[in-house]
Amino acid sequence: MSTFLNDSPLFGPVRSRRLGLSLGVNMMPASGKICTFDCIYCENGFNAERPCHEEYNNAATVLAALEARLREMAAAGELPDVITFAGNGEPTAAPEFPQAVAGAVRLRDELAPTAKIAVLSNGTRADRPAVHNALMLVDDNILKLDTVDATYIQLIDQPVAAYDVEHQIETFASFKGHAIIQTMFLTGTWQGHDMDNTGDAYVGPWLNALSRIRPQAVTIYTIARETPAKGLLKAPAETLDTIATRVRKLGIGCQVSY
Repeated sequence: MSTFLNDSPLFGPVRSRRLGLSLGVNMMPASGKICTFDCIYCENGFNAERPCHEEYNNAATVLAALEARLREMAAAGELPDVITFAGNGEPTAAPEFPQAVAGAVRLRDELAPTAKIAVLSNGTRADRPAVHNALMLVDDNILKLDTVDATYIQLIDQPVAAYDVEHQIETFASFKGHAIIQTMFLTGTWQGHDMDNTGDAYVGPWLNALSRIRPQAVTIYTIARETPAKGLLKAPAETLDTIATRVRKLGIGCQVSY
């Protein structure tokens, strides 16, 4: 499967490995990708391959579409398990992300009260007060932390602006447990670099960061789709299981997606 872009302002519902029946909310347009990371494993491709010349969706556009879709799904007798802010890039960077979240919570309460609201974020805007407050409103505040090794972050996540791992750990800890840490583990090579982050040199410091953050849960996963960078490989299932066991020994629940 090739890399792809999602429909906008909504996509799916899709059956998520981690979330169940997920109705996606896309703050980005369908025509391109807008992200503060440029991850080498991103299913949406590299930023330069998916240039975007349109603005983020505003809250009114997103909420009108969400209300209509939820009413359709309710009439069909199949409401989503989760309403997920994700899409073609970083949702929290959208100027009206906080308003969209607040509106989505109201619509969920009215039309799909059993559904959760989730945000898949790389965390680069999580220190901004309005974004932080919005993330406190959602059920699943899912924040990315692929490693705490600064050099490896530049290789795997390729932040488009300055990125301080220590600041990110402190920011994630500031949610006082209202966070789910999401981490990609993989092997293989890229541009002559060994990309295996499953060894203790990476996992040990990452576990120490989890001890400081004390998230409500951790989800670890590996490559499931074609990646824009060639040479990357799935982490073995037994390796993921071993890492998950180490997380659970910290008293933190860990979900594994193979």
